[in-house]
Amino acid sequence: MKTSAGSLKKGDFLFYQGDIWQIQKADFYSPGKGSALMKTKIKNLISGKNIDYTLKTAETTETIDVESIELQYLYKDAENLHFMNERTYQQYTVPLGVVGKATDFMLEGSKYFVYIHNDKPLTVRPQMNAHLKVIETEDAVKGDTVSGAKKPAKVETGVIIQVPLFVKVGDTISINPETGEYTERVKS
Repeated sequence: MKTSAGSLKKGDFLFYQGDIWQIQKADFYSPGKGSALMKTKIKNLISGKNIDYTLKTAETTETIDVESIELQYLYKDAENLHFMNERTYQQYTVPLGVVGKATDFMLEGSKYFVYIHNDKPLTVRPQMNAHLKVIETEDAVKGDTVSGAKKPAKVETGVIIQVPLFVKVGDTISINPETGEYTERVKS
């Protein structure tokens, strides 16, 4: 489907150079002279490669309609993430390189939205926050009151992140999967 470049936004899917790409970032830019531009950063969903792609806002580009289906995350192997549709029991695989480091914060058995085009999975819609339980960390020492002090903590997916000193084993914390950073402690 042809779409005006001026209406592109983050998360849209494009057909470009024979492959399917997803827009990671889209910025409207209006130079003092000349026509306005849409500067985008797009990611190839087959190779995982990122490139900058600039279009004049009056140009059209080929966008793709993609379906978003909630699937259960089963497990991860050396190359793929494996998902299952709980209604039809159909299984899908998504390459690790396409999803990126957000896979470090995906919990087996949880549900995630997977983008599908022509019954082929493209990528996983990143979650805004991952809520994971802390399974290993050191206790804070009384008197450690340096502002913004951090310590390492291991979460239930096995990833180690930096957390504030007050976080203890058993706490559920919220993590930004794009940056891998602690955002807040979640009340149970």
